[in-house]
Amino acid sequence: MLSARAFLDPAFVVAPVPRRLFGSFVEHMGRCVHTGLSEPDHPTADEDGFRGDVLELVRELGVTTVRYPGGNFVSGYRWEDGVGPVDQRPTRLDPAWRTVESNAFGTDEFVRWARRAGVEPMMALNLGTRGVREALDLLEYANHPGGTTLSDLRVRHGATEPHGIRLWCLGNEMDGPWQLGHKTAEEYGRLAAETARAMRQVDPGLELVACGSSSRTMPTFGAWEATVLEHTYELVDMISAHAYYQLVGDDRASFLASSVDMDRFIRQVVATADHVGARLGSDRRIDISFDEWNVWYLQELMASSTEPREWEVAPRISEDAYTVLDAVVVGSLLITLLRHADRVRAACQAQLVNTLSLIRTEPGGPAWRQATFHPFALTARHVSGAVLDLRVEAPTLATEAHGEVPALDAVATHDPEAGRLVVLAVNRHPEEAMSLTTNLRRFGARGLAEALVLADDDLSAANTQDEPDRVVPREHPRARVTDGVLEAELPPASWSLLVVEVG
Repeated sequence: MLSARAFLDPAFVVAPVPRRLFGSFVEHMGRCVHTGLSEPDHPTADEDGFRGDVLELVRELGVTTVRYPGGNFVSGYRWEDGVGPVDQRPTRLDPAWRTVESNAFGTDEFVRWARRAGVEPMMALNLGTRGVREALDLLEYANHPGGTTLSDLRVRHGATEPHGIRLWCLGNEMDGPWQLGHKTAEEYGRLAAETARAMRQVDPGLELVACGSSSRTMPTFGAWEATVLEHTYELVDMISAHAYYQLVGDDRASFLASSVDMDRFIRQVVATADHVGARLGSDRRIDISFDEWNVWYLQELMASSTEPREWEVAPRISEDAYTVLDAVVVGSLLITLLRHADRVRAACQAQLVNTLSLIRTEPGGPAWRQATFHPFALTARHVSGAVLDLRVEAPTLATEAHGEVPALDAVATHDPEAGRLVVLAVNRHPEEAMSLTTNLRRFGARGLAEALVLADDDLSAANTQDEPDRVVPREHPRARVTDGVLEAELPPASWSLLVVEVG
C-alpha cells in the first residue's frame, strides 16, 4: 500500500472559502434549458413552467451562482428576443450549436428561476455580433428601477423590481476562431474596455469579467491575457479561464491527474495578470473567474459531428453518462479550485442539466443525479471558514500527459466557529490503495463527524434513468481519528470527504 502524509496548521491560511466557487452554468445548448430547467407540461412544473424536480436537485447540489445564457450561444444572441409575451417572441437559428431557438425562456425567466433556486445570476453579454450599445440596453432593462423606456418595459413584462444582477461576463471565448464575432486580442481588449467603461458609468459597483483564454492549449494563451488586460486592467475585476478534461484511451493515470493542468493554468494566468499590473504600476489585483470547467467528452462530440446536424429545437447534445472515474476527477478539480481560493474568486461547472451535466432529466419523466453530482454537492455543503495551506508528502505517479505527479491530491478547510475541519482527498493512483495520515492535535481534533468515499471496483459504472443510485458515496470503512491523528485508507482512484470535529 502507498503511504502519504498531509501537513497543516490553523495559522497557515490561504483565504476564506469563496462561495462563488460553487457556481454552475446554463447555456441554450442541447436540453439544458428546454426539458432541463423548463418544461411547462411536466408533472412537477410550477406556474412558470420550471421543473420542480430539477429545482429540488439544484438546491441539494448547493449551487451558489449560475452563469447564463452562454457559452458559444451568447455570441449570436439578441437578448430582446427572450423577453415579453412568450407567444410573440421570434424563433431564431442558433449557428453556435446548429439548433432552432424558440426563445420561450429568456432573461426574465432565468432571473425568476435563479431566485426560486436560491442562486445568484451571472449574466454573459454578447460581444461577438453586438457591442457597447446592446450591453447598456440589457443593463438598463435588468437593473434600472424604472422611469426609462427599457426599465419600464421590464416592469410591463411583470418584473416590477430590478433584477439586480451584479456579476457580468464581457463576452465568451472571444479568442476562439469557432466563436461568432471572433476577435484578435487587441480588438477584443478595446471593445471590452469600452463596454466596461460604459457599464461603470451606469453603475460603478458592478463586478466585471473579461474573457481570458478558452483553453491553456490555445496558441495565443498568455499573450491573449496580457493584451486584454493592458486594455482592461483598471476596469475589470476578474479574467476568465475555461478548461475541459476527458479520458483518452485507457490512460487513467493522466486523466486522474487532470487537476495538475488546471493548477498550472491558474498559476500562469495569475503570473500574467500580476506582470501586467506591475508594468502598469497598478495597485489593483485581477482575480480569476474559472467560469467553465468539467469533464467533457468533446472528442466524441466532434467525431459524431462530421455531417451538419439537422436544425432542431433542443436536440440531445453531449448527454454523457458520467462514471465513477469522471466523478473522482471532478472532485479533484474542485480541490484545485479551493487550493487557489486566494485568486480564483468564482467558478462555474459546465453545465447544470442534461448537457455535460450534474443533473439529467427525461422529458415528462424523472430527474436524477449524475455520479459527478456527489463530490460537488458534498464539497459545497461541508467546506466553510478558510482554506488552509495544506502540504503533502506522497509517492509520485508517472503520467504520460503531466509527467510525475503526487499520487495524493488534497485540500483542507477550517471553520473554528462551527468546530469543523474538512479534508478532501483524492488518490490518483488507478490501481494502488493509499494510507493517509494527518496530525490534527493543533486543531484539538476530537473525532470524525462524517467520513464518505466515492470509489468502485467498476470505474466505468454510471447512474442512469433505470439505476439512478448505482454510484453514490459510501461510509468510509477505514477512517478514524485517534489521539488527534486522522488516519484513512484511500482506495485506488477514489475521492474522500473527512469531516473532523475540532476545538
